Amino acid sequence: MSLDLLLPVNNEVISGLSMLPKQVVGKNIDIHTVESGLPELKGLEIAIIGLSEQRNSFFANPVYDVNQFRRTFYELYPGNWNIKIADLGDLSNGAKIKDTYFAIKEIGYHLKQMNIIPVFIGGSHDLIFPLYQVFQEFNQLVNMVSVDRSFDFSQEDELISGRSYMSKIIMEKPNVLNNYTNLGFQNYYCAIEEKDLMDKLYFEGIRLGQVLDDTQLVEPVFRDADIVGFDMKCLSWEATADPLKGQPNGIDSRTICALSRYAGISDRVGFIGLYELPSTPMMNQLAAQIVWYFIEGVQYRFDEYPVNIKEGFLKYSVTLSDQTIVFYKSEKSNRWWMELTNDTHLDNKIKTSALIACTKNDYESTVNDFIPERWFNAIKRIN
Repeated sequence: MSLDLLLPVNNEVISGLSMLPKQVVGKNIDIHTVESGLPELKGLEIAIIGLSEQRNSFFANPVYDVNQFRRTFYELYPGNWNIKIADLGDLSNGAKIKDTYFAIKEIGYHLKQMNIIPVFIGGSHDLIFPLYQVFQEFNQLVNMVSVDRSFDFSQEDELISGRSYMSKIIMEKPNVLNNYTNLGFQNYYCAIEEKDLMDKLYFEGIRLGQVLDDTQLVEPVFRDADIVGFDMKCLSWEATADPLKGQPNGIDSRTICALSRYAGISDRVGFIGLYELPSTPMMNQLAAQIVWYFIEGVQYRFDEYPVNIKEGFLKYSVTLSDQTIVFYKSEKSNRWWMELTNDTHLDNKIKTSALIACTKNDYESTVNDFIPERWFNAIKRIN
């Protein structure tokens, strides 16, 4: 079984639990140890897995010690959680990078079959690629969200890496990528050719300033996501508490925790990873809190995916000059969706429709005769 490749958590980390109060996270989750082996997977909802593979990283950073994350995470107090969590240990690097990719894909496939959400900690951002391959195995369309300062397309490098894995994904056959959204990109880290490609494929990008000015703007993006990757180079130096490890401009610690909670509360997100982590004491604390907020979000999921508009939803039809856009508002969560209709069907084909997440502002702008950009891009992708 693929999970047999996982190594138990370091004994020094386990022995440190004896000094902690009984209420802390580390004493209320199942942990893969030398003595007990892998935890029971039945009923498990969230699984933490450590990674160290970064041979394809664009930056030559020291390998992040996932055990430092564990020491900090284990010391935190859980929220009012009733979900089963386990730390499954670490995946060691394969003899070749493709071996590591294969192992991650197999682990992801196995956990997805069991409806267990893996939380990957460490390694480089290209390790999101084998998670995409899981959806290829299921022949299932996938939406990917990357919190990153750049788009990670490469114009000249065919190697899968932290700068080119997206190029590999869009060229892979079969192509099951429905949408890719970048949150927090900074223009000076993105080539013009990359921006043109994003526009050509009708992918979405939300600039750093927009994310910081209105964090709630990105909630619908996570609501539609299947895979979420956090490239921690997106952080400002204040968040890492080290000018040598962060950026002059970037996402702050409070915002990235809010983004993680949005990812958790999404009923659809099934894979999440924290990649490219700098080795600083502040990063250990921040990574632990990011994972804490993700779990908190999972605890308070609304169970609204797939969306069933037949009950508990209010319908709003907005007539524009040349078309009508239908919106739905959940009476349970007060969240909004827009209806997409494939209008390019022929008489001998079935007219199809789908829903994408949106905000109340999207509805209000449509009332004022402005078509939401998310709706426009989504229509172009399906037509």
